[in-house]
Amino acid sequence: MQKKLLRIKPAEVAPEAMPIAQERILSGAPKEVLENLFTNDKENFFCGVWSSDTGRWTLNYTEDEFCYMIRGKAIITNSEGGAEEVNAGDAFVIPAGFQGSWETVGEAQKFYAIYEEA
Repeated sequence: MQKKLLRIKPAEVAPEAMPIAQERILSGAPKEVLENLFTNDKENFFCGVWSSDTGRWTLNYTEDEFCYMIRGKAIITNSEGGAEEVNAGDAFVIPAGFQGSWETVGEAQKFYAIYEEA
C-alpha cells in the first residue's frame, strides 16, 4: 500500500474540551482538547494538535514530546522549580523522565509529536 503525506493542522471545528484529571490539577479548572491525527503502526509515535485553557497541573513524562506552540502562552516548571515560558512560535522538547508542571496562561494551542519506547 502506498503511503501518503499527512498534513497536520487544527480542525476547523474543535472536538469537545475535556477536564484535566482532577488529581493532577494544581490551580484553576483547566480543560483540554486533544486531536490525535496520526498513530504509527507500532503505536509508539503520535502527533496532532492539543489546546487548553487557563490552569496549572502536574507533568510526569514517560515519553519524549516535541512541541510547537501555535498560539498562546504556557509556563513549564521542572520539579526543582526552574520555570520556562513558551509562547506562540516557540518549539521545544519535553524529554522522557521530566517531572514538574504545565501552566496555561489564557488559552494555548500546540502541535505535538510524541515518541514512547515500546
